[in-house]
Amino acid sequence: MPELTTDHSRATLEGAHSHGDSRGQRRYVSSRAERPTSFDPADIPVPRGREEEWRFTPIKRFAPLFDLDAVTAASADSPLDIAVDAPGGVTVETVARDDQRLGTVGEPVDRTGVVAWAAFRTSTVVTLGAGVGLERAVRVTTTGNDPDLSRPVAQHLFIAAEQDAVGTVVLDHRGTAALTQTVEVTVAEGAELTLVTIQSWEDAAVHASNHRVRVEGRGTLKHVVVSLGGDVRICSDLGFRGEGGHIDAYGVYFTDAGQHQEHRPYVAHTEPHCYSRVAYKGALQGEGAHAVWVGDCLIGQAARGTDTYELNRNLVLTEGAKADSIPNLEIENGNIEGAGHASATGRFDDEQLFYLRARGIPEIEARRLVVLGFFNEIVAEIRVPEVEERLMAAIEEELELTGLVSAREQTDDGAPVA
Repeated sequence: MPELTTDHSRATLEGAHSHGDSRGQRRYVSSRAERPTSFDPADIPVPRGREEEWRFTPIKRFAPLFDLDAVTAASADSPLDIAVDAPGGVTVETVARDDQRLGTVGEPVDRTGVVAWAAFRTSTVVTLGAGVGLERAVRVTTTGNDPDLSRPVAQHLFIAAEQDAVGTVVLDHRGTAALTQTVEVTVAEGAELTLVTIQSWEDAAVHASNHRVRVEGRGTLKHVVVSLGGDVRICSDLGFRGEGGHIDAYGVYFTDAGQHQEHRPYVAHTEPHCYSRVAYKGALQGEGAHAVWVGDCLIGQAARGTDTYELNRNLVLTEGAKADSIPNLEIENGNIEGAGHASATGRFDDEQLFYLRARGIPEIEARRLVVLGFFNEIVAEIRVPEVEERLMAAIEEELELTGLVSAREQTDDGAPVA
């Protein structure tokens, strides 16, 4: 039977957030908001694996991304190919690390983040001009060419949507690499940005990413994370500047045998009358498949009128897979519209399967329909047709690989039914 883990405990009650100071000593903080942040790698030491924010992560797999010297050396001759395809109204620049825009959204919050900041040489800056409405998505494709993971590398991206701009940016990751990445995002007053990051790495890849996001005034952000390949750890820090901001954060992941996929969205409500919804769904299959979701939300003292909710659902398809799901909600102001969280991990719904089979649908097809229906709620919210189509095709492919769910029945000789 698969191991199922659902943890609704609050980190503030556990009191178990441990961090190192610049002297390597341990100190404890009571909430996600109090994590030490710094641009100086000396302030954020190499984790040992027992820290609250690292206790689920396979430290040995991600250890190359902790090594500042190795990542700095590899970044001088990066094994990454970066291609940007942008429509009119978008400015694409390659800038040096001393560009005044960089580092303005926030400071790194963990070891991979601070190494990514200290080691990158140049940044790719994508700017949606004021008032533009993009006809198609901007696509930033990162391809790794390091099959033996001998050159851990840093990457920095800066995405800006200027006032009243409307558009979509897709970050696509392929190939094989050991990558620690910073993505800084600013959404100006009145802008509407959809940012989609897709992890379609080969199995051997290791990818840690820190997203630091600022939504200004009545800006709107749809933040979508899709993880399908490689070992990934994505920490998304989403915040507001000014009153009336809106954030929808969606995630979809399919975790295979031996794979680790970890998602840590954090929404900091520090301004009045802001709105956020966080919804992640994942499926797991195979021995050693491990998915981790830690969703944190802070409602600060000044954040009156906040409306927020976070949700995580996991569907375990085979034995040997494990999901850890931990929602945390910290409230410092009771004058709010609403706040809540929900988390659940389980196997196939026997009632759903019975309902479908009772109507003459074969078991294999019934299982397929249940899984596709499980994901459909999130996929439909993405509203970027090319991403939705690619995602559903990838899910269909993953289902076939399980051996339990097939997209099409076969004849006795193995040929697909016409």
